Amino acid sequence: MFLVMSVLAGLLVAVAVTPAVAVAGESASGAAAFFEDLPSYLDVQTPQQVSTVYAKQGGQDVPIASFYAENRTIVKNDAIAKTLQQAAIDTEDPRFYDEGGIDVIGTLRGAAATAVGDDVQGGSSITQQYVKNVLVQQCEELTGKDAASTKAKIDACYEDAAGVTPQRKLQEMRYAIAVNKKYSKQDVLTGYLNIVGLGGRVYGAEAGAMYYFGVHAKDLSLVQSATLVAILNNPSNLRIDQPDNKDNGSANGYAATKERRDYVLRRMLAHHSITKAAEQQAIATPVQPAITETANGCSAAAAAHDAGYFCDYVRDQVLQDPAFGKTAADRIATLDTKGLQIHTSLDLDLQAQGQAALSAYVPATMSGVDAGGSNVTVEPGTGRILSMVQNTTYTQSDSSTPGATAVNYSADEAYGNSGGFQTGSTYKVFTLAEWLASGHTLSESVSTTEHTFPQSEFTNSCVGLGGKPWQVANAENVPASMTVQDATSESINTAFGAMAKQLDLCKIAQTAESMGIHQSNGAAPDSNPASVLGTNNLSPIDLAEAYAGFANDGIVCTPTAIDSVTTADGAKITPTPASCTQGVSKQVAGTVDYALQGVLHGSGTAASANPNDSTPKFAKTGTTDGDVQNWLVTSSTKYTNATWIGNVQGSVRLANWPFLKGTTGYSAKFGVGRDMMTYLDGHYGGDALPEPDPAMIGQVQAPVQTPATGTDPVTTTGGAQGTPAAPAASGAPAAPAGQ
Repeated sequence: MFLVMSVLAGLLVAVAVTPAVAVAGESASGAAAFFEDLPSYLDVQTPQQVSTVYAKQGGQDVPIASFYAENRTIVKNDAIAKTLQQAAIDTEDPRFYDEGGIDVIGTLRGAAATAVGDDVQGGSSITQQYVKNVLVQQCEELTGKDAASTKAKIDACYEDAAGVTPQRKLQEMRYAIAVNKKYSKQDVLTGYLNIVGLGGRVYGAEAGAMYYFGVHAKDLSLVQSATLVAILNNPSNLRIDQPDNKDNGSANGYAATKERRDYVLRRMLAHHSITKAAEQQAIATPVQPAITETANGCSAAAAAHDAGYFCDYVRDQVLQDPAFGKTAADRIATLDTKGLQIHTSLDLDLQAQGQAALSAYVPATMSGVDAGGSNVTVEPGTGRILSMVQNTTYTQSDSSTPGATAVNYSADEAYGNSGGFQTGSTYKVFTLAEWLASGHTLSESVSTTEHTFPQSEFTNSCVGLGGKPWQVANAENVPASMTVQDATSESINTAFGAMAKQLDLCKIAQTAESMGIHQSNGAAPDSNPASVLGTNNLSPIDLAEAYAGFANDGIVCTPTAIDSVTTADGAKITPTPASCTQGVSKQVAGTVDYALQGVLHGSGTAASANPNDSTPKFAKTGTTDGDVQNWLVTSSTKYTNATWIGNVQGSVRLANWPFLKGTTGYSAKFGVGRDMMTYLDGHYGGDALPEPDPAMIGQVQAPVQTPATGTDPVTTTGGAQGTPAAPAASGAPAAPAGQ
């Protein structure tokens, strides 16, 4: 073995010292031919990096969250302190600038050690260490991939990259020579310092400097640089973020790390990189970490910007979008390793206003009721989510801590694990749209006196109807008949029951679907009679999407949280864009908007929330029986804002339940809505709403102006989150829904 290694060492000397000499020609020796037959091409790819999520604040990009499998940020040579570069060279490979990719003297020494029975050794140069780290990185890319990447395949990869065998060591040397020919010494050194492990999930100079000392790599002091080079010698035992690390002797000031650090300093002195005075002063300095965590996941967004739930929505969007990888495992790897720069639609100034408005009325916890609240704002015409807040504290795990949850109340089950909530009369907008599309007008009068609706009175071309009659109530006394416009403004349940009798329930559900509506679990909306008044469990984001479509000439756009994405190497990833489709005609949309303006005026159910400014806008309220669930959706042409306040689980009646600022579970939504409209009108505003179709308005008499009642009629019984109120039997009606 000694003779073989010596012959190869001689060959390596020739190749390293005279790289221009071909070793694979006709005159090559057998040993040279064997060496040359080893693969020489090493695909040096960008190593794993941290992905960062950005939002806008005051028009500037602000990082709000990070995702990573390895905490690494690639930096250029001039962003790494010279003291760190020199410490690495003096300690790991003093002949770095003179050798041809391998340390020949170290290799000979390793061959001799191997010959006398020690483990295979090789006096690895910095280039060889770089090669080894690149190969290990490629193995780590396999971890978490699809089923094709079996454990056996991954284990074999690690054995080839770092196994203790002569063949592996020879291959490493061959790669090192090839790398030395292809890249400059500075490129190799910078690549090495960017890829090395520094303990736990911390990799590379920049992440190591930030994590251990809270400074950028370019700002490292001599002592800090020597400490990082010490750690890379044995990251598991020399890391300085674990005070109870017995191997490090942390009780004695990280004794093991200091011993290695002082060795590094002595090597720097020996190679004349520092003075004796600098060495002595550095050695006298204790190891002083200043651990600065790089939060992994959405906890940082939650802590700094109350944006944990929005961040979670972004993550879910990445993990469900094929643009980021064919399989779920591929998409996780893309997010955790590719150093993505994810620029989102979030407006942090609006986010702060939304959180302040919601928290002013809805506490995080309440004794005797599991009350929740959310507020979400989307942009009509694009589907961009501008803000997303809720009353609870964000957590990344299932938590029993009161006032904390991982469930995103604003989102669907697929994007936040929420079962949604019954919407009450906010759902009436779809009956109104179908009413207009079917040739009816806002000026038609409908009866309000029928409270018991036999199933036989309805038409449903989708499914058969049957079962008990549908019982419907109003929250207050109303005239025997009223126009559809007044019934909309005041949200009269029996009037909408009478309207539904003249329509096809199937087509009402289809109109809702065309405007982007689906149940929170992804199912199509139900089409039984009670669904007219809001028994489907929907998410605030879904309802906001639909109302934004009405504000946008009937063109509805699926919600999206991501504007653009680039990878660490500058490549662009184009997320699947929002899908914008014509849900209802422009004429229907304009006339719906016209009708819903009445909700904010006179006797309209949301008149008390109106900020009475000049921005054209419309609104709709929704309340279930006993105010179990409460909604307010408002919109201009520039924003759509949806507020939900109600029972997360259970069916406590919130009609008179005390909330903050003197409100109840019923009236709190008006305070939140008014605060949000005031801010949104001032910062986003709105153009003239789409024009109504005069033929759809009909001949409307001047309405009698009456003071706003501030009340919202009774609606459907609210079920627990994710549990829609079930019919009594197949086709039987659910409990009555309301305004």
